[in-house]
Amino acid sequence: MARVIFVLAQKDFRDEELLHPKQVFEAAGVECKVASTTRECTGMLGARVTADMLLSEVKEKDFNAIVFVGGGGSSIYWNDKTAHSLVNAFYKAGKPTCSICLATGTLANAGVVRGRKVTGWPDTRPLVEKSGGTYTGADVEVDGLLITGKGPHAARAFGKRILEKLG
Repeated sequence: MARVIFVLAQKDFRDEELLHPKQVFEAAGVECKVASTTRECTGMLGARVTADMLLSEVKEKDFNAIVFVGGGGSSIYWNDKTAHSLVNAFYKAGKPTCSICLATGTLANAGVVRGRKVTGWPDTRPLVEKSGGTYTGADVEVDGLLITGKGPHAARAFGKRILEKLG
């Protein structure tokens, strides 16, 4: 059974960007876990989630893919060394490395978007371009192991594309 780890901000993650892909995965039998910097997380629309583990406890070998969830709070990971280390570990291990909305800033700053096509909330465009990536503005973009989504409206399609990559 495939296992996916979602990374949430402690507060102001975008509810649909967690819940919709998670529903897609669970319907297909994929085990989903949540990591954050704290156990209790609150979404921008009021979702309350208890993280299964702290970000510092995530090990690439235990999961088949990583998904950074967007929303206003997700920028806390843009310059987070632990988040960058995880992005690079999953990417180098040949596993889907994913972000949606503002969380694309984390992938850009971790250095994995160079020479790649990605999407995210328009605010991430300067970070993507500064990091050598091409910002497309598409709802969902798949370029090799990088799977990125634009925002809440694309969350379900984003989840389906990750599921396809997981096989």
